Amino acid sequence: MNGKMSGAESLVRTLLNGDVNVCFANPGTSEMHFVSALDRVEGVRCILGLFEGVVTGAADGYYRVAGKPAATLLHLGPGLGNGLANLHNAKKARSGIVNVVGEHAGYHIKYDAPLTSDIEGVARPMSDWVKTSHSSKTIAADGALAIQAARTAPGQIATLILPADTAWGEADGPAQVAEPAARASVSQEAIADGVRALKNGKSSMLLLGNAALRGKALEWAGRIAAKTGCGLMSEFNNARIERGAGRAPVRQLPFVVDNALAVLKDTRQLVLVGAKLPVSFFAYPGKPSVLVPEGCEVVTVASAEADLEGALEALAGELGARDAAPLVNAPTYDGAMPTGSITLEGLGALLNKMIPENAIVMDEAVTSGRAFTAATMGARPHDWLNIMGGSIGWGLAAAVGAAIAAPDRKVIALEGDGSAMYTQQALWTMARENLDVTIVIFANRAYKILVNELANVGAGTPGRNAMSMLTLGSPALDWTLIAKGYGVEAGRATNLDELAVQFKRGLDKHGPYLVELVM
Repeated sequence: MNGKMSGAESLVRTLLNGDVNVCFANPGTSEMHFVSALDRVEGVRCILGLFEGVVTGAADGYYRVAGKPAATLLHLGPGLGNGLANLHNAKKARSGIVNVVGEHAGYHIKYDAPLTSDIEGVARPMSDWVKTSHSSKTIAADGALAIQAARTAPGQIATLILPADTAWGEADGPAQVAEPAARASVSQEAIADGVRALKNGKSSMLLLGNAALRGKALEWAGRIAAKTGCGLMSEFNNARIERGAGRAPVRQLPFVVDNALAVLKDTRQLVLVGAKLPVSFFAYPGKPSVLVPEGCEVVTVASAEADLEGALEALAGELGARDAAPLVNAPTYDGAMPTGSITLEGLGALLNKMIPENAIVMDEAVTSGRAFTAATMGARPHDWLNIMGGSIGWGLAAAVGAAIAAPDRKVIALEGDGSAMYTQQALWTMARENLDVTIVIFANRAYKILVNELANVGAGTPGRNAMSMLTLGSPALDWTLIAKGYGVEAGRATNLDELAVQFKRGLDKHGPYLVELVM
């Protein structure tokens, strides 16, 4: 380039202008000029994932904790395709991500080389914004638009496709990035509808989602509950909820249809703030899809895109709750350490006792994890992140991103063994970057949730063929060896006493540690 700026360098400098300074990457030949630009331009932390699902899952976890987008670097259509499952989870979580996807040089596409594909077609289902750059002179401006899209509240997936000749061609310079637009104010009519529902004396529930589950917004919800007597509940899956002692007592809507309907059976008004109409995860014969009891009115105050803190503050003001002492969870972590055989109740009690203050908990425990959230409401204050899109293989990857976003906080990954197999390569990235993550693998050696779901959908009792597709034995996975093969120290527990020792070892260590809990 004879000292002149390339399109790739203009894009890297534009990313920095937009405060995108982390890049989770798995590059190939078409992206080498972008890789070279990342080497020449200081300021972007580059983190290699050995599989694209790790890359995209890490970007999701990063956004949920940092509150700003990271970039991903992916190799053409197949590389993007490998990362789609965790982009699905990220889109459901409303996370902001800037995907940079390499493409063949424009003049090369017509020859239909082996890696040629419809990258825009691959990207669209899991993206909110998609564009292919066609000139090295415009790539910076296109990048600025991608960053602007990713930062649109509450967050969007932006996919920018970068042909190789666009990357190596000459550019004029980086672009400036527009400041993100403020969240939209909630209308006075919507606030009035919420006030009416919460003041009329009927049994009401505030169903909270997205940013309503954090910070001042959550405190306003606690004040409203104290003033009106309404219940507080979150969606089953949440991008990030601040919970534990001293924070508002928000229960989680149950996963199981019958349990969800039972919890809501006396609710006459369901008031949505940042949450969607609650629906069942799947369709089940003879059971409703919408989890709202008959005779219950649904009142939508604000969607996830709106100014949720402002909406809850306005509700509190109109309800006379501004100065009310908020409802909060009492501490419950001073009890005795549970001992003996593994039970879900014992596991919940152990986590309640041992979660350290300010920890970030990644929950992909799937079957086992349903018992944990109720048991840990009075644990030391912490953040809890759920898999949002149900596409398993999220937890380990997202833990990488969370640990990059908050290096001064302990990250705890609660992970099913079947789910962990999808992105086990994340362990290598944790070891390479010395990320402070303690992992507990719940090794029931099955896709246990599917054994239960076989009965729930009325498909009968599993036989030999069915069980062969739902169990992980013969041979059993050895997670201590898997972890050590990736450079992560590990130990095994078979009862609560051993788990307490192993979990403490992980919490006391700075860096990754894996506990295989044999269920």
